[in-house]
Amino acid sequence: MFEAQEINAEHKDLIHDVAYDYYGDRMATCSSDQYVKVWDHNKDGKWTETSSFKAHSGSVWKVTWAHPEFGQVLATCSFDRTAAVWEEIVGDTPGPGERGTRHWVRRTNLVDSRTSVTDIKFGPKIQGLQLATCSAEGIIRIYEAPDVMNLSQWTLQHEVQCKLACSCLSWNPSLSKMQPQMLAVGSDDANPANGGKVFIYEYSENTRRWTKLETISSITEPVNDISFAPNLGRSFHLLAVATKDVRILHLTPVEDVQSIQSGLTKLEVESVAQFEDHNSTVWRVCWNITGTILATSGDDGCVRMFKMNYIKSWKPVAVLKGDGSHVTSEPQKTAQAIPSGLQMPPLSQTARYFKLGSISQPRDVPWH
Repeated sequence: MFEAQEINAEHKDLIHDVAYDYYGDRMATCSSDQYVKVWDHNKDGKWTETSSFKAHSGSVWKVTWAHPEFGQVLATCSFDRTAAVWEEIVGDTPGPGERGTRHWVRRTNLVDSRTSVTDIKFGPKIQGLQLATCSAEGIIRIYEAPDVMNLSQWTLQHEVQCKLACSCLSWNPSLSKMQPQMLAVGSDDANPANGGKVFIYEYSENTRRWTKLETISSITEPVNDISFAPNLGRSFHLLAVATKDVRILHLTPVEDVQSIQSGLTKLEVESVAQFEDHNSTVWRVCWNITGTILATSGDDGCVRMFKMNYIKSWKPVAVLKGDGSHVTSEPQKTAQAIPSGLQMPPLSQTARYFKLGSISQPRDVPWH
């Protein structure tokens, strides 16, 4: 059981993104004040700010951690049209948490974009040290560090043209080298006439190019976030999309003669759940480590969690307010009709969530 505590971020403007490292004991935040702050979870169970540095000359939209196999490495992207890679240097003098003094060094600045860089993600570690960015000009860029010991050298490997402005992206985190690299990209284009706003790309070893596999035509609203679920032995991929509501998609690879000849995966796309529980814009979607629980946040100031039950029907399982308190009066809904003769099991009354911290600046919007 954890004791609730306050985290004062001391950002001077809106917080745009929060990212945990691989082990969950470090956290990075970024905001419109152009700063990135790093927090450590100490032995007393409290979050302590250990670093604060100005990362860009414009609003910092996203921050993300590399796998710890490559060291303590962060990547950021900004309205100033750049993306940056940062590495933590730890000195010998003891500091907070007894890890020595530390500071973050900018190893490289990626300046290929001509417009705002809206999202940035490290690729699966099995593919080496790769970095994907997307921008408002509708271009996805894939970078690679040829030498993981020299983070100042990054090579632009691919530029993929997307017909619409890009707002978010997600790598398929498959751990199998038999599975081709796959990216999902979302667009915040507000014109429904422009068609689907979610695109699936795959890298072909034969052509050494990224090719669009699918356009999800059922999603025509602006997309704010997108996330592949960890794939632990499933025969299909799970994709969560944050738009005006929450969407969960199944992407099932289908083998046929055409896909074998082209060397590209053919996907069967199925929308398995759609939730309007937020009754407002949904900003973030995030999976747990097994890909069995989806957490979402929206303009209603709540974090909502959804889980698939034994009959493969998704349902809400928890609601948390921004202050950490529970919402118990809302009726539970399911995303799909339950077959006749089957009863929904009662929700567990033993599961509880505890507030670990909050961002207390009055102008911050922590649920974003």
